Amino acid sequence: MPNCENTALQGCLLLPKDDELTTQPVLMTDAMEQLKASLQNAPVIWKGDYPYFIHPVTDGVPRMDPSVLHAITELALDRVDWKGIDLLLGIEAMGLPLTAPLSMATGVPLVIARKRSYGLDGEVEIDQSTGYSKGAMYLNDLREGERIAIVDDVLSTGGTLEAVIEGVRRAKANVTDIIAVVEKGEGLKRLQGLYPDIRIQSLVRLVMDGDAIILLDE
Repeated sequence: MPNCENTALQGCLLLPKDDELTTQPVLMTDAMEQLKASLQNAPVIWKGDYPYFIHPVTDGVPRMDPSVLHAITELALDRVDWKGIDLLLGIEAMGLPLTAPLSMATGVPLVIARKRSYGLDGEVEIDQSTGYSKGAMYLNDLREGERIAIVDDVLSTGGTLEAVIEGVRRAKANVTDIIAVVEKGEGLKRLQGLYPDIRIQSLVRLVMDGDAIILLDE
């Protein structure tokens, strides 16, 4: 790892020493191929009649290869004008490991939408209802007029993200960018139709064909 002594965190994460450059997945094509390979090799389980891929980015298991997380960070850094972002917003639970390295790399602070209330001033309660789960989520420490980028692990129906967007608006802040690591289903297109002013994108698109994971071309 780079020597972080007396060095900003941004340099520590993204600017390795010359003798380490050959081992770092710095090229966007390399980063994308690494992410795709990790998804292609993900285990698949069946719940009733539906297949589900299990990946550390979306589920926290199996164990995360740090090089895959580094690849995701590199790809996300390239997708957003971070100088125009005031706050990173992740969604419990997998939003935390995705946003933490981005916050370190960009210097943009982060906050997590949680499934529990803390009762802080300005807390916004949102109704998170998707095809997979229901329940309340809570947004804290959003400030009026802030430009917010949301990073999420997977976008399927878009129900959770829609609720989060509306909650951010109730806090009088603005979602400008959304990045989903994995796009699965029609939720992204639906959200793009609902919120044409927000830049909504994914890193990888896939579909399930039985127990096979099919990666789609951009």
